[in-house]
Amino acid sequence: MNESGLPPLPCLCASFRRAARALTQHYDEAVRPLGLRVTQFTVLQALSITGEVSQVRLGEVLAMDSTTLTRTLDIMRRSGWVSRRRGEDRREWRLRLSALGSDQLRRALPAWKKAQQQMASKFGDKRWHDLFQLTDQVTAFASNTGDLS
Repeated sequence: MNESGLPPLPCLCASFRRAARALTQHYDEAVRPLGLRVTQFTVLQALSITGEVSQVRLGEVLAMDSTTLTRTLDIMRRSGWVSRRRGEDRREWRLRLSALGSDQLRRALPAWKKAQQQMASKFGDKRWHDLFQLTDQVTAFASNTGDLS
């Protein structure tokens, strides 16, 4: 058993997925009162960082498969949080945060920051920073956009 009391999983993917599910539950609890899921919050946050972006590029930024991203975006568009328009190529969609999406993100930030701070306080500054570096490295390696050096 490890410090969580759970048996260690021999597969890195299984271990990261278990950690991701636990993290998702933690952040979902924080943003749920605002009518959001953390996956939606992440899309709002990503669009606030990238500005207008193609759906393909947004999927790359989030390492999210097209089907899942399309389903999430459809829900968010119906809520009025995301706007889209056709790109130069009629097959391309350009996405951006709508005014309602910006408002929803602004309302959710305090709850997200609280959840973020709860996690950060458990790890301390160095380990917290190291976790971000490690997840960036794993993502780059696994998505074939970089290496672990």
